[in-house]
Amino acid sequence: MKRVVVTGLGVVSPIGNDVPTFWENIKAGKHGIAPITRFDTSDMGVKLAAEVKDFDSSLCYDKKEARRTDLYTQYVVEASRQALVDAGTEFKEDDAFRIGVYVGTGIGGINSLETEFTKFLEKGNSRVSPFAIPMLLSNMAAGGVAMRYGFKGTNFAVVSACASSAHTVGEAFAAIKAGRLDVALAGGTEASITKFTAAGFNNMKALSHSEDPDRASIPFDAERGGFVMGEGAAILVLEELEHALARGAKIYAEVGGYGATADAYHITSPSPTGDAASQAMIMAYTEAGAKPEEIDYINAHGTSTGLNDKYETNAIKIALGEENARKVNIGSTKSMTGHLLGAAGGIESIVCVKAIEEGFIPMTIGYKVKDEECDLNYTTEAPVQKEVRYALSNSFGFGGHNGSLCFKKYEA
Repeated sequence: MKRVVVTGLGVVSPIGNDVPTFWENIKAGKHGIAPITRFDTSDMGVKLAAEVKDFDSSLCYDKKEARRTDLYTQYVVEASRQALVDAGTEFKEDDAFRIGVYVGTGIGGINSLETEFTKFLEKGNSRVSPFAIPMLLSNMAAGGVAMRYGFKGTNFAVVSACASSAHTVGEAFAAIKAGRLDVALAGGTEASITKFTAAGFNNMKALSHSEDPDRASIPFDAERGGFVMGEGAAILVLEELEHALARGAKIYAEVGGYGATADAYHITSPSPTGDAASQAMIMAYTEAGAKPEEIDYINAHGTSTGLNDKYETNAIKIALGEENARKVNIGSTKSMTGHLLGAAGGIESIVCVKAIEEGFIPMTIGYKVKDEECDLNYTTEAPVQKEVRYALSNSFGFGGHNGSLCFKKYEA
């Protein structure tokens, strides 16, 4: 089996549209949550979101192309551009059939769907754009990246709600490890801060109704009341180790293991037993060759919803054992980025990679009130400077989809 390393990173996010800005804001404990600007919220309970600010589509598209491309695809094409710049190559000298693209999304081109369906209802079928279907398809982000760079290897979109991009990174890792690919761009994208989406999540009681940006996304806090919608994209360049070494690539970290399971329980609620979520974590760190006591950091799914946070706490205890679970530094960067849905696993993978690179564990900001059912070390007082040899990233999605990734410090 081949070893797989991370050699490039790219991000578009509510707290920065490049990796250096994003990471500095993570380290500083700054969030990107503010009043929604995309639509009128006067008739809705939800008022806040974590929107991407100052996104410049001209970095990747001319005006004509941009009009024909949904925002969720634009985000990930830009993140991919950054990741390849960071990797130091567009792999043009490589066999294009050995380079894959795996891009996850939970909702896909919902902006285009809403816009075009409104035109259909109000103005008739002749006014619907001929690009409507390609713009809204959930696979078009992966296709768009491949077309941009000519990558002809495995290409698909994982759609497993909020576990989508954890699964894309995991599946890309598995393909390279098995020798089917040499390189893969893997991650996720989401641009679903729309009135319809907000109404749907709000009516299922999933969203925070807080009007205080500092107390809206508060994972593991007793006063948490729902998640804050976020948006953006994240891409990691995954590369077979010998391929990376042969070209003198910078190596951020190694992808050690991947676990994917299903709760088989409920359409929205995680399983209270935590058996499937814990098994995903066990699979990930076991494949990485780590013992439970060797896990230094867990970037939790930590959505700030009542059920997720207490059930994830229980799952971590099962996965690591009670004693180890109480020692490990756990955090949720959704306290800063909001919940990027299908892009969450990708952006949180980047956090884990940077945590390993710099020996820095971010804090969970906004936390004030202890919940007796959430009784682990959520790193709420301050960030922690320490060596991180193994980091887990958890992502759980509606429908009971679980994905856990184990990243490890690269050692020759």
